[in-house]
Amino acid sequence: MNDLDGPGRYQYMSFNAPLSEAHADAIAARLAYARPADVLDIGCGWGELMLRVLDRTPRAVGMGVDTDEELLARGSAAAAQRGLDERVTFINTPGVSVGQQADLVICVGASHAFGGHAAALTTLLQHVRPGGRLFYGDGLWDPTVTPKKPELVWADFFDLPDLAGLVDLAVATGYLPLFTETASPDELDDFESRYLADGAEWLLRHPGHPGAANVRAGTEDHRRRWLHGYRGAFGFAYLTLGRPAA
Repeated sequence: MNDLDGPGRYQYMSFNAPLSEAHADAIAARLAYARPADVLDIGCGWGELMLRVLDRTPRAVGMGVDTDEELLARGSAAAAQRGLDERVTFINTPGVSVGQQADLVICVGASHAFGGHAAALTTLLQHVRPGGRLFYGDGLWDPTVTPKKPELVWADFFDLPDLAGLVDLAVATGYLPLFTETASPDELDDFESRYLADGAEWLLRHPGHPGAANVRAGTEDHRRRWLHGYRGAFGFAYLTLGRPAA
């Protein structure tokens, strides 16, 4: 896309999730330590975490599935740049249509594709080979925090579980929790800032562009919702869950 066509997408982000470089590398190293033979990333975007796991497991193969062709192309280009293109495949298909199992399944920020946490965890269990692992990341809500302006919070955020509720749901579904983590406040702020940087940086270069008013309105609306609405109450969990071999 030409810069004059409008802002880029996720160009300042390594991950479409609140995840720092150091945290991501620690997670990838831990997931690779289990030596999965194959990795399945459902709702992969550009599959950065999967690629980091494959970097650390030379014999493993990976498959990333998503329905965003632009992000899949970014993932394919990154795999080729790292010399992983012969071990990883990116496929344009809905997550709900995937039939494969894998030693390691990754699903970060994609529970909405299944209809929420409960449905996602239930469906994903079938994709984890017995004895394997699911790395699951998604949103949380802290009911003890009162937003400054609740009317600015997207309604579905209020339906998210807290951390204990999400872990309890995973256990009830049949998983064994191995590691329970959350994004730090700094990771959450960095994620929002990087997300908003696409529009803000573009506006700096093209303040008189015919589309600038719409970009500015969208950017300011999101920033207002974040800073005056859900900041401090919205969180993000990273769960490493095992499927018992029996």
